[in-house]
Amino acid sequence: MTLRTMLFSKCAIRLLASAVALSVLASPAALHSQQTGEQTQTPPPEQPENSQLNQQQLEQLLAPIALYPDALVAQILAASAYPTQIVEAERFLEQNPNLHGKDLADQVNQQDWDPSVKALTQFPSVLANMNKDLSWTSELGDANYNQPQDVMNAIQDLRAKAQQAGTLKSTPQQTVANQNGDIQIDPVNPEIVYVPEYNPELVYGYPIGLWPGFYPWWGINTPYISFGIGFGIAPFIGYGWGWHHWGFDWHRRAIFFGGAPYVFHSHAFYDRNAYFHGGYRGGAPFARGDRGLRGYRAPPGRAEAPSYRFGGRSGAFGGVNRGGYSRSFSARGRSSFGAPHGGGGHAGGGHPSGGHGGGRR
Repeated sequence: MTLRTMLFSKCAIRLLASAVALSVLASPAALHSQQTGEQTQTPPPEQPENSQLNQQQLEQLLAPIALYPDALVAQILAASAYPTQIVEAERFLEQNPNLHGKDLADQVNQQDWDPSVKALTQFPSVLANMNKDLSWTSELGDANYNQPQDVMNAIQDLRAKAQQAGTLKSTPQQTVANQNGDIQIDPVNPEIVYVPEYNPELVYGYPIGLWPGFYPWWGINTPYISFGIGFGIAPFIGYGWGWHHWGFDWHRRAIFFGGAPYVFHSHAFYDRNAYFHGGYRGGAPFARGDRGLRGYRAPPGRAEAPSYRFGGRSGAFGGVNRGGYSRSFSARGRSSFGAPHGGGGHAGGGHPSGGHGGGRR
């Protein structure tokens, strides 16, 4: 075979191999495989817009409780991160209307609830209204979990406004004191706690709108603070979750429990700060309205409700029937957070107050 013939043969072989390769790549099976590979690539999860509450929204959210005694506000903020337990605790009280004082405390102590939820059983009307306004409770927990500094600042701002309006002042039921620029509210008698009743749309000296979907629990239409029956907390003092274990370190803007900063163990809410700073680790899409992701499962016999949206946020309990359970408050003298008829105290623990605490300007 001559050199020219050999070179021609090698060129022909290379051309034939190229033609075969092109035919394979152009086949329907190859094209389908390539398209399938492109389609199965998982796009990165879309990060949501930051939904931090602004000052006006925080005021709407916190106005109903900002003027309560410090320890009670601390318990409410901490417990709001456990909405399922709020439902369970309220149901427990409804099913055990004859438990009072030490007997009630002993039974509550055996429950697998956060200390803050146990503490609120000392105040049945408070617990009942948090259960009734579950959407608000959920948003309160979310805000406190993700914006604790903003929440504490908003509480102090609201107290300062009420004080300037002349409605927040010391009374026979509670002491209002300024400590290093922060306003503290404590019961006069450490064994009797009065839950103030006021209209948050009027008491701060200027109109503050209600949180969307909020169901009002007060029964007054004046810009003054009043008090109902005091809660006797002596039977609960000996427990690690009792009244005297709760409070604030206002300088550090932190809830204190048992002499140390309170630590959340709830999985009901996303840590949005971690998410927006690269802490997101994949998994299910970020869905603030998903009750499963936020730690809520409807109790047996109670249907889950659709969420509502406000400013890009969705509450874990949005749209819940705000009438709550059918309940009779007569068992423990309950009505609302300091109702006009003096509701609030439980049997053996009620102490009548002296009418309006805020006085007239």
